[in-house]
Amino acid sequence: MNKRLFILVLFLFFFERNGISQSLSLDSCQAKAQKAYPLVRKYDLLESSKEYSLANAQKGYLPQVTLTGYSTYQSEVFALPFVIPGNEIEPLRNDQHNIYGEVVQPITGLFTQKNQKVLIDQSNEVENQRLEVDLYQIKDRVNQLYFGILLNDEQIAQLELLKKDIQTGIDKTEVAIANGIALRSSADILTVELLKVDQRISELQSNRKGFVQMLSLFINEPIDENTKFETPANEDPISLINRPELRLFESQQRAIEAQSRLIANKTLPNFSLFFRGGVGAPGLNMLDNSASAYYITGLRLSWNISSFYTNNREKSILKLNQESVLVQKDAFLFNTNLSISQQGVEIQKMKNLISSDNQIIQMRGRIKETTKNQLENGTATANDYLTQLNAEDQARQTQILHRIQLLLAQYNHKIITGN
Repeated sequence: MNKRLFILVLFLFFFERNGISQSLSLDSCQAKAQKAYPLVRKYDLLESSKEYSLANAQKGYLPQVTLTGYSTYQSEVFALPFVIPGNEIEPLRNDQHNIYGEVVQPITGLFTQKNQKVLIDQSNEVENQRLEVDLYQIKDRVNQLYFGILLNDEQIAQLELLKKDIQTGIDKTEVAIANGIALRSSADILTVELLKVDQRISELQSNRKGFVQMLSLFINEPIDENTKFETPANEDPISLINRPELRLFESQQRAIEAQSRLIANKTLPNFSLFFRGGVGAPGLNMLDNSASAYYITGLRLSWNISSFYTNNREKSILKLNQESVLVQKDAFLFNTNLSISQQGVEIQKMKNLISSDNQIIQMRGRIKETTKNQLENGTATANDYLTQLNAEDQARQTQILHRIQLLLAQYNHKIITGN
């Protein structure tokens, strides 16, 4: 065990000393950002709320128990208007006391409560899908940060190559100065340009640091300065729309259908079994003034006829809600297809520009090499060399920008379609 621990410590020491760092991919950053976003905690809250609501709905199956008591005093009580010879009846007491419990078992509810549970499930699904839509927007923000970092890395790498070319020019100029065919000022011009490139690199590194810090906040993880950001592969566009908004529209339609079934339940007669037991003075025998126990059991019917007054209007409102959801869905599909078309044009434009960039870079490279040889032979000045060097660098920087823009357009296309 100690040997294993020693090997682990040795490996970590080697890992740190040699600058070996972690790497991040676009997909992993998007997944971590969605997981770390504060809104994601709402999933647990929605699930807990659903469980409580279902538990309450489940209570509709159980018998309903009530306990009632009262004491009253009546100014007048029932009395016979005649006297029965030989049978004296004790007058009823003006004060009455009663306490009883009642157990009611719904019957209609046994068949309709399932619709209430379906509505709870569908309403919870709607809220979950709304949350999915909100979290989906994070992908676009992560894309902008991630490709911003890649662009800075590519530009810094190109400037490092430019520094090598400038240093090569300085070396050749020093040879020409030694041979007496160039002035010291030529080397100074190139040295100043080298310092300017260092300034540009420093500025890009500062920009990159800002992007990294913001991405670190999104994924809720520290990102080391040596972290490598993987360049995602080129993606062939897929036009099939698979966005969470479509699932939201579907869940909204199902929730409306569940509401419609509940409205139909309101017009049904409600049957229930009941049992009432208690003690009263008098009890069920109103002619007996003494306290006595009693019970009543049977079948009860209640029917809220007034529900028919609003039934059609409520259904009409639900129908309008369904049509509203369909309109929102159609508008979403229209705008999404429009964005897909625009993004497709952007992707093709970037591909065409990159093809032209390759040709320009090749020609600029040949011109630079010719000027570099002329510089060494004293037939070109340092300014001539810098002009061609900067022209090639600008062509390469433009190509870098177009390549990153192509990747960004392709992955924006993925976000737009949801694939």
